[in-house]
Amino acid sequence: MALVVVGAVAAVGAGLWLWTATRVGPEPEVVVEVDRAAVGREAHVIARFTVPAGGLAGVRLEVVQGGRSELVAEQRFPRPGVLAVFRRAGASTTELTATVGTSSQPWLTEGELVLRASADRASGLLRSVRPVVVERELPVRLRPPRLELASSQHYVRQGGSGVVVFRVGETASRSGVRAGSFEAQAFPLPGGATGDRFALYAVPWNLTVADQVRLFAEDDAGNRAEQPFLDLFKPMPPRTDTVEVTDAFLARVVPAIASQTPGFDAFGPLLEQYLRINGDLRRAELERVRLLAGASQPAFLWSGAFQQMPNTELKANFAQTRTYFADGRVVDTQTHLGLDLASTSRAPVPAPASGRVVYAGWMSLYGNAVVLDHGYGLLSLCAHLSSVTVEVGQQVAQGEVIATSGATGLAGGDHLHLEIFVQGQSVDPLEWLDAKWIRDNLASKMQVPGF
Repeated sequence: MALVVVGAVAAVGAGLWLWTATRVGPEPEVVVEVDRAAVGREAHVIARFTVPAGGLAGVRLEVVQGGRSELVAEQRFPRPGVLAVFRRAGASTTELTATVGTSSQPWLTEGELVLRASADRASGLLRSVRPVVVERELPVRLRPPRLELASSQHYVRQGGSGVVVFRVGETASRSGVRAGSFEAQAFPLPGGATGDRFALYAVPWNLTVADQVRLFAEDDAGNRAEQPFLDLFKPMPPRTDTVEVTDAFLARVVPAIASQTPGFDAFGPLLEQYLRINGDLRRAELERVRLLAGASQPAFLWSGAFQQMPNTELKANFAQTRTYFADGRVVDTQTHLGLDLASTSRAPVPAPASGRVVYAGWMSLYGNAVVLDHGYGLLSLCAHLSSVTVEVGQQVAQGEVIATSGATGLAGGDHLHLEIFVQGQSVDPLEWLDAKWIRDNLASKMQVPGF
C-alpha cells in the first residue's frame, strides 16, 4: 500500500514537473506611450506591460534607427516555481521608462526611428516561446521650424498689449509670443497664406526687460525658434495706493462674500477671512478667467475701440500696487489690475465691446460679474455689479446694457471694475479704450477686412 501511495505522489510530481517544464505564460499586452508626437532633443517614453502574475520572464525597450539599436531600459524576473501554478492572481503591470532623443542618443539623425518594446513570456525548461514585440514609429526632427516676422513698428508698454503678424514653416505645431514666462498663442491669419499667423500678445505688468518679449515657433518634437521683434518698449511708472481696512468695512463685505462663495472657509476673525479673500480667492478667480480664455472663440467678435461706461470718473488705475492697513499696521499687498470707474449709483453698464457672455454670476471678491469673450483670447470683466441682465451664451452688441453698477464683493462704494485680459493675462484697459491705439497697433498690422 505504501508503495502505491509513493508511486502516486511521484506520478503527480512528475506530471507537475512536466507541465511546468512545457507550459508557456499567457501573452502580455504591451503599450508604448510617448509624451511627444516626434523625437528631437528629448522625449519621454513609457512602455507598459500587463500580464497575469508570474507570466513574464523579462521586458526590454530599445531605440532602433538605420540598422543600429540601443537598449535603453530592461527588467528581468525570476522563474516562477512549481507551486505558482496553484495561485490564482489577477493581472499585474510593470513598466519601463526612458528618455529618447539626441540628448541621450546623439547618433540619431533626421528621419524615422522605431521604439521596440519586447516582453519575454515565462516558459518551461523543455519549451521556449518567441517574445511579444510591439514597435512604434516616430519621426525624428532636429531643426526648429522656420520663423519670419511679417509686421513692423511694434511699440508696447509694460503691462500693455499688441499684435504681431508672422510666418511659420510647415513643421510648426504651435507659435506665438513669449513674454517672460507667459505665452500668448498664435492663430492662422484670416485671409492669409498657409503659414501666416498672428498673435494678440500681452506684456505682464511686472515684466521690465524688453528682451524677454520674443516671437516663437515650436514643432511637435520640442525644437523651438525664438526671435525678438519689439521696436520700442516703454516702462510703466510705479503706481501705488493705500487702503484702510476698517472694522465697519470688514463687517459689511466679509460675511456677504462668505455666504455666497461655496467652499469658502469662514473661520477665524473677519480680518483673517478678508486676507484669504483678497489673496487666495483673487488668485482662484483669475485662474477661472484664464480657463475661460482657453475656450475663447477663434474669431473677431468685436471691431474698433472699446467703449467706456458713460459719465464715469477714473477712481483707480491699472497695475496699482495697494498696501492695506488695519489698526495702523500693514496687513496685505495686492496689485489692482483693472480700472475703477465711478458714476451715479446703480448706473447702467454697457458692454465695452461686442462679444459673447461666457460668465454671468458671483465671483467672490469681484462680487456680481460678467465676463465677455471678444474672440481670439480677448476677454473683458465687468465687476462689483448690483445686478446682471445677461446670461451665459448670449451675444451682446457694444453699448448694450449688461448690468448695473454696484458695490458687491470687495468694493468700498458703487463703481464698475473693468478688467481686460489677453489669453488670461491682465492688460491695461486704457489702450483698448483708445481708438488711435487700436488703429496704430492692431488694425494697421492685421489688414483684416472689417476689423
